[in-house]
Amino acid sequence: MTWLDRIALFTPLDFAALGLLVLGWLVIGWRIEHPHARHPSTSQIMAGFRREWMQQMITREPRIFDAQIVASLRQGTAFFASTSVIAIGGTLALIGNAERLTGIANELVLMDSPAFVWEAKMLTVALFLTNAFLKFVWANRLFGYAAVVMAAVPNDITDPVCSPRATQAAEINVTAARSFNRGLRSVYFALACVAWLAGPITLIVATAFTLAVIWRREFASNSRTILLGTDT
Repeated sequence: MTWLDRIALFTPLDFAALGLLVLGWLVIGWRIEHPHARHPSTSQIMAGFRREWMQQMITREPRIFDAQIVASLRQGTAFFASTSVIAIGGTLALIGNAERLTGIANELVLMDSPAFVWEAKMLTVALFLTNAFLKFVWANRLFGYAAVVMAAVPNDITDPVCSPRATQAAEINVTAARSFNRGLRSVYFALACVAWLAGPITLIVATAFTLAVIWRREFASNSRTILLGTDT
């Protein structure tokens, strides 16, 4: 069977559903990171708090509290990175056991699709999880960079290097958080992609639901309202 024959196993609706998934993933990510100035996302609001945190750190003595927060953030990224690796391993194990996967999947969705179809769908899930893993690992490393730059902030607040160093630490912290959020979104869409096993219509519904959940958390959640109220 050639690649063209294998591609022909998928319907136009399958390609449309997959395209919607990828497009939704890219668009919602761009919108969160580039929101309208009058309606910032929760991630953007938190970026402001991270910058303020680094400025407050300058006069805090001792700075153990700040170090503990960074350590907690690194633990979170390490946890999600480990979880992603486990999920990737499980997905690849399913792909490796294609015959059993095909039998179970065909029984669940009452279809008679060849193994390649199910392997391709699970491979898409694995790609999203791999992207999430890479983002979590990079976020973990960036939080480590932030910790080092924070340690380089002079204790003397009159030192001219003090404020610029704190600003550098803040920007690295914001970049790390952005990478972490990207990893989370990849996990969300990987879970949505699992719905493809039940057919393209289910994938479209899962994609729409995932987009709605992410949009609400970033632009219409109670936590966002609280953060805005605190900021003002």
